[in-house]
Amino acid sequence: MFSLTGFTKSGKDENRIRDVIIIGAGPAGYTAAIYAARYGLDVDIISKDLGGQIAITDLIENYPGFPDGISGQELATRMYEQVKKLNVDVIFDEVIKIEPTECPYYEGPCQFKIITKNGKEYRTRTVIIAAGAEPRKLHVPGEKEFTGRGVSYCATCDGPLFVGKEVIVVGGGNTALQEALFLKKIGVKVTLVHRRDQFRADKILQDRLKESGIPVILGTVVTEIRGKDKVESVVLKNLRTSEVVEKKVDGVFIFIGYEPKTDFIKHFGITDEHGYVVVDRMMRTKIPGIFAAGDITNGVKQAIVAAGEGAVAATSVKEFIEEWQNNIIMQ
Repeated sequence: MFSLTGFTKSGKDENRIRDVIIIGAGPAGYTAAIYAARYGLDVDIISKDLGGQIAITDLIENYPGFPDGISGQELATRMYEQVKKLNVDVIFDEVIKIEPTECPYYEGPCQFKIITKNGKEYRTRTVIIAAGAEPRKLHVPGEKEFTGRGVSYCATCDGPLFVGKEVIVVGGGNTALQEALFLKKIGVKVTLVHRRDQFRADKILQDRLKESGIPVILGTVVTEIRGKDKVESVVLKNLRTSEVVEKKVDGVFIFIGYEPKTDFIKHFGITDEHGYVVVDRMMRTKIPGIFAAGDITNGVKQAIVAAGEGAVAATSVKEFIEEWQNNIIMQ
């Protein structure tokens, strides 16, 4: 047992100083929790949702062990059940700030105070930031106004509302093609719009897109989303010819990448110019005791990669606490 607190999970003392708090409950956060718990560390997860981006993915076909694929929701649920079996608490809340305290025995902070949106405070010796990333916005007129009224970033969540209706999917990566195919499968009339002249998605998805017969508009961007009480049309601009047309649609599904959820840690100076957390190969940041894993580190955005980074981060936490423990003994 590496815990320095004297508390185990059976104690359920909310005021205890945990060995590690993991922020985020996606593949990175769940895997980090599994490894940390198996190392004997006192660990909690704080997250405002379960599963991260995989929870809203219709079908995952490239996660090892599932030859026929698995729904993102089911995979997220299995991960959640696994951490609960290890007696890890998953606290449903949103972290708004992390405050360090000085440590007399070790270079850098030896305690962190985690402050949440619900007004709770938690103390921990280390932090693994695995908050992931959120869908990138188009930032065009009408997008914000019609979000939830025709503008969506989740086909699995909102697709059934558009069965028999006309929508466009914006994007050219794996997610955009996967979600367009899903919408077509459930009976939505889909057109795919991409700003480039070719897709970035895997070839297998491009082949499926061709087979599906989904109309594709390349080299084109959405410049405005129009409507009254809900989405009624979009304005499209051809980047090569500058031609502008208005297309009647009932919905706009946007899949153009992600932005890291790092506003709550900007004060630490551990993010790059794009907002992603900078880590070394062991998932360590420049702040002793703070680690990061998953999409928030700007690596390859795949569930299996996030899970691997979570395992590495938890291992680094174990080694950090062991070293710190040894420093205290030597004082």
